[in-house]
Amino acid sequence: MASDTTERILIYLVRRELRITDNPILHHISELLAKDQAPFTHLLPVYVFPARQVETCGFLNPATATASPYPPARSVVAGFPRCGPHRAKFWAESVWEFKKNLEILGSGLVIRVGRIDEILEHILDDFQQGRGDGVAGDGHQVKREVIGVWFTDEEGVAEKTDERNVFRVAGLKKVPVRKWKDEKYLVDDRDLPYMTPKDVPDSFAEFRMTAGSLRTASRKPLPRPARLPPLPKHIPAQPVPFEVPDTLADWIAGLLKPLRDASVATDIATRSPTSVPEHTYIGGEAYALERLEHLISHGSISTTYAGDNRSTSLAAWLALGCITARQINEYLLDFEDGGTTLGQHVDGYSAGENERTAGIRTELLWRDYLRLCTRKHGYKLFRLEGFKSDTERVWKYGDEPETKRQIQRFIEGRTGVPDVDAALREMYLTGYTSESQRYRAAIYFGRQLGIDWRIGAEWFEYCLIDYDVSGNWGSWQYCAGVANDPTWEFNPLRRGGYVATWVDSADERAPQSNVREVQLSR
Repeated sequence: MASDTTERILIYLVRRELRITDNPILHHISELLAKDQAPFTHLLPVYVFPARQVETCGFLNPATATASPYPPARSVVAGFPRCGPHRAKFWAESVWEFKKNLEILGSGLVIRVGRIDEILEHILDDFQQGRGDGVAGDGHQVKREVIGVWFTDEEGVAEKTDERNVFRVAGLKKVPVRKWKDEKYLVDDRDLPYMTPKDVPDSFAEFRMTAGSLRTASRKPLPRPARLPPLPKHIPAQPVPFEVPDTLADWIAGLLKPLRDASVATDIATRSPTSVPEHTYIGGEAYALERLEHLISHGSISTTYAGDNRSTSLAAWLALGCITARQINEYLLDFEDGGTTLGQHVDGYSAGENERTAGIRTELLWRDYLRLCTRKHGYKLFRLEGFKSDTERVWKYGDEPETKRQIQRFIEGRTGVPDVDAALREMYLTGYTSESQRYRAAIYFGRQLGIDWRIGAEWFEYCLIDYDVSGNWGSWQYCAGVANDPTWEFNPLRRGGYVATWVDSADERAPQSNVREVQLSR
């Protein structure tokens, strides 16, 4: 008679680390398997599209419900959808590629929609009530038990709420939880001299000095896992009233379906170029590495690079954790030290750090800093008064007719400031505009117009393919002058070639009285 067996299941709640390589949790699991020390027999990776960030009604089962049990995923101040079509598609692609990569390693990914704590509770209830237990094909009895829940730390008010809820649910079910350090940033938190969040300086310049040499400050990325445990034979279903697709195309369609009714800024397309310059963004780890290798092999980090847009355009993949800052740094080191054949024909190869590679590291450190500011200030990230609690500024809101018109002209790219309008139209139509263009638009909206800057931040959240909560809201605070260290100057009336791409000079509907130089210092 066959003996009974027990499947010991580890649940891995995947968050913003949609990659196989340089993934601390997967690396540790793979090492445990290699040493035959794993206390689990099966791995259940779970990814939840959060109902607070994406509209879930596109996944409703029409046989069981006509409305989502969750409130609309809309921004607090202006009521914009929180995730626009560009990011929704990119997001789905990234999750799907992660699923395929896990399958290659012998595992897989369960994709759900809802709230992460509710999905976890449903899974734990299913296993603890023995719904998947039974007799296997060879006649032996199979029981299943969850031995732990692992997930990675993330910054953000809603993210911390999710974490508390996960601990609460697992605690009620008496399942141990382990929260792992988030290691996708350039400088590991454990290597910084700050004992508590309040020790993080209010000046980026001061923070930059404490980080030391950025070439050597980053830890080495972790290798790709060799293999992973299989999925359990029984997988708890998606809770009602939703049904989840089994193809990438259907996931994208479900995410985009609710957005078709969100008719915002539809007038932009009638005034923008018929041939939109292509920004190639396909979600996933492979495309992130492809983009990074393209930067190096095509001279974008050379000593003689003179391109107009000095961005790496890697932010979209960084935001979802498809690639890490320390992976980028490792590629830069190989180029600077001649440790690879990639880019060997490019000026600056094997010549040490140059202005361009140093600038990329500084931009990566800026992402680190804004994340730590979020940790330090918490909900102040979303407050009108900002990090510095500025209660003296007088803001305009959307309750006055003229302010409403200014807001509408802003989101439609009809402010009358050509450089600002070009950036806004490019962002809406492609999901991207350069960092400097974002700053110009944000400074114009928050400082010159004096409108509640959170409305602009929420609009960017909707439009941007590379939206990151700390990066977007932190940068808007700096541009609005409510952060702790505001010191920028911008003039939106420049770069005529760029403007001509997006703004028709004959467009007379723009309020020309607004066309004036914007020079703002902090």
